Parts: sequence; structure tokens; C-alpha cells
Amino acid sequence: MLTACSHKAGFVDLQSFDSRIVCDIRYATENNITGKKLYDSPRCFLLRSTAEKLKRVQDELEKKGLGIKVYDAYRPPHVQDVLWAYLPDADYMAPPEEGSSHSRGAAVDVTLVTKEGKELDMGTAFDDLREESRSDNYALPYEVLSNRILLKTVMKKHGFIPSKTEWWHFYDKDWKSLPVVDLPVKQIKK
Repeated sequence: MLTACSHKAGFVDLQSFDSRIVCDIRYATENNITGKKLYDSPRCFLLRSTAEKLKRVQDELEKKGLGIKVYDAYRPPHVQDVLWAYLPDADYMAPPEEGSSHSRGAAVDVTLVTKEGKELDMGTAFDDLREESRSDNYALPYEVLSNRILLKTVMKKHGFIPSKTEWWHFYDKDWKSLPVVDLPVKQIKK
């Protein structure tokens, strides 16, 4: 299931692919669930087909004066192992033997931002695992629900499947048919 480079040509650097999409790659910082820097680079990669879907999301949101901010995209399997060791719960993390949708380049963790880059109120922060973060939790303020519904609706329209446990996590609908890719981010060419 793991492949070193056969998939590499299918990856794009999201910031080069569509510079309108804001990238704040949290696992390249200490501002994440583990409190540790897990990535060797803050670069943001996705499979081209997934990036094209996200570009269409950005196009639609721009008409509303909004955009997308990406917290995570491609995740090397060794980082998935670290996250699983930190939180071995299949409701939130893919077990390493199954392989994460992130490790296929076919998942994104995102939020909505204004055209100035200010995050909209989604009720909780990224990587907050309280009950309030569940995308199926409707006991939230109207503004939060409206923002989450907008994000979920536009993402679904363009080929993404929402997670039930994390309002920010979306799978490309084709993720299960793709191989896990084991490639350090620094080795992916721009």
C-alpha cells in the first residue's frame, strides 16, 4: 500500500497552484494538538485532483467575499504514526495500518476566512477535540452553525466528504482508491 514516488508527480504545492488559498500548516509549528513541531517544512501539498476541487471551493467562496485557510493537507505516514501514538482513537485519527486520507494527499483540514484572511467563528479552534467540535453538533450559536453549514455545503458540492467528529476535516470523495504515499515534504518538487 505504501508507495515512495509513484504518486509524486500527482502532487501540487497548493500555494503555487492557487495563491488565493491561505495556508497555515499547524503541524509545522507547535500550535497543534501535540504541542510539538511535526513537519520539516510548512509547505502544503495535495494531489492535483484534490487541489482542483479545493480551487473550485475557493472560487465559489470568493463570490461571497470569503476564502479557505488550510491547516493540514498531505501528511507523511511517520507523522500519522506520531499522531496515532498521541491519540489512538479511530474517531479522530486513522490507525497507521489503514493509512490516513491525509497520507494519500486527499484530505484537508480547513476553515473559512474573510478576504482579509480573518477566520470566521467556527465555535472551536482546529484540533480542539471537545464535543463542540463535532460537525454533527447543532447545539451551537447561530453564527457558528451558519459558518459550518456554509463550509460543509460548499465542500460537499465540490467533491469532499465531511468528518463527523471534526468540523475542519474533509476527505476527497476518491480518497479510498488512492495509495498511501511515504514522501518527506521537502522532497516534493514545487
